[in-house]
Order: sequence, then structure tokens, then C-alpha cells
Amino acid sequence: MIMIRVAILTASDKASRGERQDRSAQVIRELVAGVGGEVVAYDVVPDVREVLAEKIVQYTDQEQLDLVLTTGGTGLGPRDVTPEATLDVVERLIPGIAEAMRLKGLEKTPHAMLSRSVAGSRGRALIINLPGSPRAVKENLEAVLPAIPHALETLQGRGGECARP
Repeated sequence: MIMIRVAILTASDKASRGERQDRSAQVIRELVAGVGGEVVAYDVVPDVREVLAEKIVQYTDQEQLDLVLTTGGTGLGPRDVTPEATLDVVERLIPGIAEAMRLKGLEKTPHAMLSRSVAGSRGRALIINLPGSPRAVKENLEAVLPAIPHALETLQGRGGECARP
């Protein structure tokens, strides 16, 4: 199994000020370890579109990480700007990832349809927006985690054909 170098980017005004603990990051750490992921970068930033976009670019372009997982800022609140920041920097959208996460969430609550999470690629990196709550992070990430190693192999030119004989 190839090691996947992972960044966790938490978007939270309160957590960035030290007023709230970021519990979602630990859930992400535990889950990505199951597919060979190692968290090598972690930041908590305020819900500011430009700051989020700059961090994603830093992780993908400068640090050349494989997978950027954001948590928080995907709802309908006025400060929820993670999807917009992601859309500012991705080169290609991968809508099936966000669709799969919402579909899984709808099994538990109709509120899952309100998630504005997006997923896409920039260079050889995969970027996925996750919700902010630890429970929702677990449900969403478990829904897409099995496809991530193959997605990265294909994106990075290490994979074979997708079709089976």
C-alpha cells in the first residue's frame, strides 16, 4: 500500500480563536490511516475564503500533498465559505464524491441535502470538503474512503485501466 500524504484543513472561526476544540480532525486522522493515509499537515483557520484557498494551494502546489480534507464551512450559514474557496482553486470537479457523501447522509437525516460540499482535483492532489461535526465527518468520509486510493492512483498516473475484463 502506498502512503497517502494528507492535509487536514479545519475552517472554524471559534476553533481558530481557541474557543472550541476541533474534534473532527481526530476522526479524519483515524479513518485515513485505514487506507494508508498519514496526516502531514494540519491547520485550523477562520472561515475566510481567501485564507482557505491559499492554504489549499500551499498544500497542493508547494507541499505537493496527495489529499486535502477540509472540515467545516459547508453549510448554509453566512460564514460557510469552504466550497467557494475550494471552487476558487480546483482545476476539475469530481461531483460523484460529494454526491456519494450526500446520499450516505440522507440515510440518516434529510438535512444532508443541505450540504454544499464539493470535491475536485488540483494538479495531482484530491481535495474533498467534509462537514464540521465529528459524526458527519465519519459518515461522509466512510462513504468515499474506499475510492480514494484508486482516485489518487489514476490522478497521479500510477493506476491502470478502470475497466474490468
